[in-house]
Parts: sequence; structure tokens; C-alpha cells
Amino acid sequence: GGRDLSRFELASVADLDGVVIHADRAGRAIEADIFKGRDLAGKAVLVHTGWDRHWGTDRYFEDYPYLTRGSVELLKSAGVALVGIDSLNIDDNTDGSRPAHSILLESEIPIVEHMCNLKALPDAGFRFFAVPAPIQGMGSFPVRAFAVVY
Repeated sequence: GGRDLSRFELASVADLDGVVIHADRAGRAIEADIFKGRDLAGKAVLVHTGWDRHWGTDRYFEDYPYLTRGSVELLKSAGVALVGIDSLNIDDNTDGSRPAHSILLESEIPIVEHMCNLKALPDAGFRFFAVPAPIQGMGSFPVRAFAVVY
């Protein structure tokens, strides 16, 4: 029921102050405590799980890391601008509840999945871009996501 990609303002997906949260040792379910005490307001929060190392293999589709409902609620309340993750899906696919998609998109917080090379970014000090083509009727579309480090 949210807006399609053609209705997102460029400012919501481009030239965002970014921060990387390292969750590569957090396990499959990434809990809210990993985000606590961080300055996340108005930022593109990119979750580095290291799962991109499985890209191109069957393993990529199984038991991937995801954000818990508690994590997503914390990110929403922190006022993040965008959330990205380097795994197959920001939600667990075992129960069909999809809290990350529901909560974030309802709040007009864009999601970027299937990211790679987040380990190459600094923890902060970069601008993030993930601009989709403005195609009407689409809720998902490939983007060329990149960061400019300053």
C-alpha cells in the first residue's frame, strides 16, 4: 500500500550521510542491541553481515542474516533515512511476517538488499547513493548503490 519507486524523492535515496554497522559476528538474527547508542538519525544505515561472500552460490539463499522486529522498530524510532543489508533479504523468510518491509516501508524508509563490499567502507564519513529508475508501478528495482568517502 505504499508509494512506488517513481514517487520517492531523490533526497530519500541519494547523497545520504552513511554509517556502517558491523554485524558479521552477530549470528543470523540481528538484534536491536547492535544499533543502540549510535547516532543514526537521518542516516543511511548499512548493515555489514559479510553474507555477500556467498553471492553466486546456493548458500546465499539459505539461513541468511536478517533484522529482527526489535531492530527494525529501533531503527524506525531512531529516524534513519534508509536501511541497507548485504544479504538476500532484510527479513527472515521462515514465518512470512516481514516486519522490516512492513515497518520501514510504511514509514517511507527505503530498503536496499543484496549489497556487497560494505567491509570496504569506513564506519562513517561517506555519502550513500542508491537511485532506482523512476518506473511507475514498481515497489522493487535494481539500483547501482555506491558510496563517496570523504
